[in-house]
Amino acid sequence: MFHIVLYEPEIPANTGNISRLSVAVGATLHLVGRLGFSLEDKYLKRAGLDYWPEVRLERHETLADYEATQEANRLFCFSSHATRSYTQVKYQPGDAFLFGCESRGLPLEVIERHAGRALRIPMMNDKMRCLNLSSAVAIVVYEALRQVGALDEELRTRVGG
Repeated sequence: MFHIVLYEPEIPANTGNISRLSVAVGATLHLVGRLGFSLEDKYLKRAGLDYWPEVRLERHETLADYEATQEANRLFCFSSHATRSYTQVKYQPGDAFLFGCESRGLPLEVIERHAGRALRIPMMNDKMRCLNLSSAVAIVVYEALRQVGALDEELRTRVGG
């Protein structure tokens, strides 16, 4: 349904949590560029629990490589430097959500290149630079699922109505 794209993630536990989220919501997880850990890392595996065999994982050497394979999908970039809120968008199945690494975020040139689709998650405390990566991904993905009605459909299926 959606694509979660992590650009040069650094913390294995965050990527492990996001991999588990991707299984829960049927998203494809894309890891782009240099990783700050091995895909065999014990913390990555621990955070992903026993869901790793179910993760739809795609690996891309560069962001350009990723973008070349995803031309049909809309790509939204998330950054604390963006001015438009993630809630001001009408998401569609197939959309891709690009998040930067934990310590540096996305490169400014990437945000500028996708300026029309650069979004932020508002925070009430001006002293905060950013949210935890796995928290930010979950916030955006669940808003997108809510908008396309996927959560309502899942609930109807579970309760039989």
